[in-house]
Amino acid sequence: MLIKDIALKIANLTMRKLLDILTIVTSILTLSIIGTGFFTYRYVTSDGFKEKVLEKVMGQVSGLMPDVLDKAIPDMTGGSIPIEKPDIKF
Repeated sequence: MLIKDIALKIANLTMRKLLDILTIVTSILTLSIIGTGFFTYRYVTSDGFKEKVLEKVMGQVSGLMPDVLDKAIPDMTGGSIPIEKPDIKF
């Protein structure tokens, strides 16, 4: 009986330590996920982030605009089309 009691106490103590360690690790992971989400939200909603994204987008769009405009605007145009005035009688 004495050996069984000692073995049971050792098993309980080992299991208790293991569960305490798992609880601490889980708590640290949960807090780090929440903290990362909070700081990511703050960064994405900041004015600096909006300005950086807008600057990158405008840089890419402005690089494409000269090519699009050069292809869309004709080199030469003709005269205007004559428009006939309707003959309105009162």
